[in-house]
Formats: sequence, C-alpha cells, structure tokens
Amino acid sequence: MAVTKETKAKLVKEFGKNDKDSGATEVQIAVLTAEINDLTEHLKVHTHDYHSKRGLLMKVGKRRSLLAYLKKNDVVSYRNVIEKLGIRK
Repeated sequence: MAVTKETKAKLVKEFGKNDKDSGATEVQIAVLTAEINDLTEHLKVHTHDYHSKRGLLMKVGKRRSLLAYLKKNDVVSYRNVIEKLGIRK
C-alpha cells in the first residue's frame, strides 16, 4: 500500500526544490495523491476493507488541508500542482 522509495524519490525530484526537499507542501501533496490512488485501486477489489477506507479518508482530508494552505499562500504553485496531478478543484 505504501509508496515505494523509488516512486517517492521521483515525486520529490519532480515537485521539490532539490532532491532532499521532501517536506515541501507540493511534495507532500504529490505523495499523498500517489497513496490515495493506490488505496483507491485496493478498495475497488476489497470493498469491505473498512480500515483501509478510513485511512483513505484521512489521507484525502490531509491533502485537502495542504491544498487549502498552498492556495492561501502561493496560488501559482497551487495551480501548477493541481494541473500536474490531475486533481479537480
């Protein structure tokens, strides 16, 4: 379920300012989006996995709050992130 090291490193490189910038808001949103996509695929097969469903909802809420923070502080970066990740707003 978790994002692999290689996938996370690729997301950090794409969305971060450098290769070690894993704490940037854009990177956190990208990693959460990857985790949300994985969990969504898992729940399509395992419909009664309620613990994973709860985890999915918590990740969606965390991503929503990070997106709201990014929109409030840096609108240009917010627009770039939702466009690259295909998030609808």
